[in-house]
Amino acid sequence: MSVVVVTGAGGLIGSQAVRHFAGLGLEVIGVDNDMRGQLFGPDGSTASVVKGLMYDLPYAHSYIDVRERAAVDNLLAIHGRDVSLVVHCAAQPAHDSPDPMIDWDINAGGTLNVLEAVRRHAPHAVVVHLSTIKVYGQHPNDIPLLDDRTRYEVAGPAYRTGIDETMSVDRSEHGIFGASKLAADLMAQEYGHTFGLRTVVLRPGCLTGADHAAVEAHGFLGHLIRCVATGQPYRIHGNGKQVRDQIHAADVVSAIEALYWDPPEPGEVFNLGGGRGTDLSVLEAITLAEEATGKTAKTEHVEGRAGDHRWWITDMAKFRARYPEWGLTRDLGDIALEIAHRWRP
Repeated sequence: MSVVVVTGAGGLIGSQAVRHFAGLGLEVIGVDNDMRGQLFGPDGSTASVVKGLMYDLPYAHSYIDVRERAAVDNLLAIHGRDVSLVVHCAAQPAHDSPDPMIDWDINAGGTLNVLEAVRRHAPHAVVVHLSTIKVYGQHPNDIPLLDDRTRYEVAGPAYRTGIDETMSVDRSEHGIFGASKLAADLMAQEYGHTFGLRTVVLRPGCLTGADHAAVEAHGFLGHLIRCVATGQPYRIHGNGKQVRDQIHAADVVSAIEALYWDPPEPGEVFNLGGGRGTDLSVLEAITLAEEATGKTAKTEHVEGRAGDHRWWITDMAKFRARYPEWGLTRDLGDIALEIAHRWRP
């Protein structure tokens, strides 16, 4: 039987991938040591998600830490000949982590451990690496923008359909998180170019869904809707006009499945997001959350995050051209209602 290995299996995309590929009849092995709980506290813990996966599915879970090179290598050594897909989601995902060593060891070091173990024991496998739009550093903030009433918007025809993969990742401030993720991104590409490993890099923006263990530091839409649904104050960083497109975890995983059945050239890179039509600002998202929950948001403004992108919409032209049968299955209204339902008393 083909084996799928999912790192970060308790996270939003990881858990969705586990359920999806187990549903296809594949054997799934998950890797997650609930580092989110250590980084973000009880609200960020994935322990209950992992328990749910183990209860619901024929699923094997390993609590190893991707920073433990020997443990990662041993896992692939045991299962390597049967592994056909590795979905690497494990990461320190917060943009403002206070510890550079944790960012580097998890994001860069952990990724290298996975890549090398696959090269040694499962070189035939497709490896999908979940990167981030933060690899582009501050370049998105160089785009001329209009300051509208509730949002920022591009000032001219350039980038009207979003930002594509040709944007430079060089000569820009990235922050420690972005730099560590860029190192992992480039290494995943290089294992494809140098060793012929069937690596694919996905660079998503805002990922969302009801299973997100969202917190203020990571998981914008899920955290916002939770705050509104439960009556907690929501802290607006900056003026709230920052724009993001949204993509549901199920649509991310269906994109990963497309890559699995029809891998591109080794080391290929795709931006991944909802694109135009799923974009909204923080202020607009508050209105959406109020409509979905039937409650009035309690908000307060705080200082903006250093290095925050003012505007990001994903140009999906490259991925759609390569995989024309792939498409979104959930719009913003569907996503908001799904998250709101989770937090109803």
